[in-house]
Amino acid sequence: MAKEKNHIGGSWEDLAVPEYFPEPYTEERAEEEEEDTEEAARDGAVKCSPTLLRMLKAAESRWTPRDRDKAEPSKLGRKVSEAEALKTNMKIQLNDQQEEFNKLPTKAGPRPLSHSVSQSSADSFSSVGSVSSEDESPPQKKLQKTSKGLTDFCIKNIKQAAFGRKEIDIAQQEMPALMILRKRAGGEKPLAGAKVAGCTHITAHTAVLIETLAALGAQCRWAACNIFSTQNSVAAALAEGGISVFAWKGESEDDFLWCIDRCVAADSWEPNLILDDGGDLTQWMYKKYPSLFKKLKGIVEESVTGIYRLYQLSKAGKLCAPAMNVNDSVTKQKFDSIYCCKESILDGLKRTTDVMFGGKQVVVCGYGEVGKGCCAALKGLGAVIYVTEVDPICALQACMDGLRVVTLSEVIRHADLVITCTGNKDVVTREHFDRMRSGCIVCNMGHSNTEIDLASLRTSELKWHRVRPQVDHIIWPDGKRVVLLAEGRLLNLSCSTVPSFVLSVTAATQALALIELYNAPAGRYKQDVYLLPKKMDEYVASLHLPMFDAHVTELTDEQAQYLSISKHGPFKPNYYRY
Repeated sequence: MAKEKNHIGGSWEDLAVPEYFPEPYTEERAEEEEEDTEEAARDGAVKCSPTLLRMLKAAESRWTPRDRDKAEPSKLGRKVSEAEALKTNMKIQLNDQQEEFNKLPTKAGPRPLSHSVSQSSADSFSSVGSVSSEDESPPQKKLQKTSKGLTDFCIKNIKQAAFGRKEIDIAQQEMPALMILRKRAGGEKPLAGAKVAGCTHITAHTAVLIETLAALGAQCRWAACNIFSTQNSVAAALAEGGISVFAWKGESEDDFLWCIDRCVAADSWEPNLILDDGGDLTQWMYKKYPSLFKKLKGIVEESVTGIYRLYQLSKAGKLCAPAMNVNDSVTKQKFDSIYCCKESILDGLKRTTDVMFGGKQVVVCGYGEVGKGCCAALKGLGAVIYVTEVDPICALQACMDGLRVVTLSEVIRHADLVITCTGNKDVVTREHFDRMRSGCIVCNMGHSNTEIDLASLRTSELKWHRVRPQVDHIIWPDGKRVVLLAEGRLLNLSCSTVPSFVLSVTAATQALALIELYNAPAGRYKQDVYLLPKKMDEYVASLHLPMFDAHVTELTDEQAQYLSISKHGPFKPNYYRY
């Protein structure tokens, strides 16, 4: 019955209800079916199911005598007619199948997933709003226009804007701080005149941030900081809303730089603020557009990689504007880095590998805030956790949390999963890959793919097989295979998504940092890298407490005087470690 249901061009609704229903299956029926089959074979009839033969005989028995006289030339002739009818029916079915095959699109598209992967699973691998195979032309070659006539953008498909708008509306419900900022500061327009060039992940969460900046008066142009994390429908919604966006999911390295360049180099538009995630936009402007770089009023950076680059520029005396280090703010470190990674690491791994982690041996490289979140999540699933660390303080924390601290070389032969989250380079090298067991999964939770030495894997002796979106099997000559996720890029945003609420904390911090740098009086900030003022961290946290119906205790005047602090904060000194 399953085979009949799956015939091309047919469905259960299309099947005619027969007038004859077979009797229950018995031994007598089995003998009759054998006789019918042998008789059909002797007469050269086309092979068909015994059930079909019985239905034909039943139909014959219902003919009236008049019909029987007209259609009774001979027994042999009747059998030949039945055979011819069956042949004709088979030809019709083959023609229907051929016609259905010809209707299939001839244009080359992505190969279908294995039958073991459901469609819902396939959809979950890619970011929300990814395009179908009928839209495969390069975005740079497409002339697209919004309903209001805007053409200064480059995305995958502007027609996805309506769906992207729904995604943004959903994210807004879990991002209270940004919505409060719009309500409280929207009338004042604290960013009026600001021209923000941004390079972040383009997802529903960052779209809420971008539109908040626009509501506060800023003009924005945006590119993506990751070639896999862009949600195409969200990019379309931003463009439809009037934001110049240059990004799509699956960019090449050349596309990535082209989009950044288009974001910066616009006719009659010069950015005076940068919001960066990874430092690529800052570095591009510094190297290619030094005159524009010198005119900046401020830079806001939220990643470890980008902060390293800013400190290098500052140390060399080449930083031309004050920069705000959002990455090391309390709200970013203690909420985004820990809680976001704690939830999203499992989502990314499950969507891409379907692996059960109970009892698996997992190596987490780095026990900073991201590493702590990853270890907590995997430990909760029963995985055996090993940690590699260069900092003795972080190493001691791992030991006190009940984890084994080892070097990667000690445990690499037994590892089932290796996760990098150090912000460094060449943490996992070719030597480590050669010693891994077959089936080992390797992924990165840091911003940049430099943590995994990919160049050493792109050799003629190793074969790369793409088995799922963002899932590659790297096969050694002896048949060993290692599973690499997202080509070593940020796992959670490349292969899944992240909680809107925890990103609200970081996004609000970024917005306040831009407002602070843009409105700061001359001389408050020099050309250096600064941490966000403690008072701002506390304000961002307070904006999210109503979501939990939390009630904070207020200090009395005597208590505040005893602690020598203001009763309204800041409550901790800048050197305090939460």
